Amino acid sequence: MSGGKPNTEQEMEVILGFVEEADPWELRSPQFPSKVGGKPAWLGYRDVPSLPGLECDICQLPMVFLLQVYAPISGQERSFHRALFLFCCKTPECYSRNDGSCMKVFRSQLPRVNDFYPFDPPPDDGESSGSDHDQVVLPVTGVKLCWVCGCPGNKACSRCHNITYCSKHHQTLHWKHSHKKACCSQEASNDAASLILFPEFELATEPEEKDVEQEEDEVEEEVEEEENAEVEGALKTESGAPLADALAEVDLEEMATHETQDNKVFQRFRRRTAAEPDQVLRYSRAGCPLWVSSQHVPSDHDIPSCTCGAKRSFEFQVMPQLLNSLRVDSTGASIDWGTLAVYSCSVSCNTEGYCREFLWKQDFSSEQQL
Repeated sequence: MSGGKPNTEQEMEVILGFVEEADPWELRSPQFPSKVGGKPAWLGYRDVPSLPGLECDICQLPMVFLLQVYAPISGQERSFHRALFLFCCKTPECYSRNDGSCMKVFRSQLPRVNDFYPFDPPPDDGESSGSDHDQVVLPVTGVKLCWVCGCPGNKACSRCHNITYCSKHHQTLHWKHSHKKACCSQEASNDAASLILFPEFELATEPEEKDVEQEEDEVEEEVEEEENAEVEGALKTESGAPLADALAEVDLEEMATHETQDNKVFQRFRRRTAAEPDQVLRYSRAGCPLWVSSQHVPSDHDIPSCTCGAKRSFEFQVMPQLLNSLRVDSTGASIDWGTLAVYSCSVSCNTEGYCREFLWKQDFSSEQQL
């Protein structure tokens, strides 16, 4: 996936992501992967996100890696290598309607000449890549990683001192499930990681092919935006009746048409995804998300600017279809979303380490079903 200077054509282009099985070596840092689950394949090895920055804002437990998207920007040297990393909480009770407090996203980028990777592209086979499936220390920087989740951690086992953890929570989990028996032995089991981590897949991509129906949907969206603008203009220039009366009339109309409008947005979502029902990600830097509902759609004021001062723009969204591959179905509370829209710095500013970006979580309305 790549992005460049926004223009009309590029805003219309959408790259779809699908989960596929892959050899472990293909999903490690030297291959610059886009992937779901497993441990993060860190891009930069300095100032890697760690606790408390990776704690859930609700339960304060360590979040778990969900996915990463490799998205260099063509023509921008500082972003020759670039990736976004999304983390989420594994506690179902932390997921409430239209609230993304249990999720965080980070951006990392590097120039072509850097301290971590060769100038030339990586080989297409695993022979020279090495096997770092259970990597415990990052190269160059020597940052120690949690044995369970793959995030930075320097809390060592007090008995063997060979394994480190990001938190007491992960240390206790590993001890109970396997390390109590394996401690001080030559082998260390990673059973605890399988309890915490999501299943690992490659994110394979392909361009979305438009059809006539999708183009008609886009025209319909433009018409609706124009009509909404006309209504707002009419209210501002209303002179024949009190403004309060005009607002009350519009409120009644909105109440009467709300369900119809919400259904219209949902049906547009279904039509747009019908051709590729297995898509788990939609990438369109500086484009527009495909919303699942007319409710809880962010305005420009809802999207905070980057710490550098530049505005953030939409980059990609995670689709609800991904939940089918994560094995998170449960009765009662469950990890769930309608769509997760990620907004990043519009200029992809130069950053040391990892820069926090913005995520907007939208859920289906109660009447909607895929």
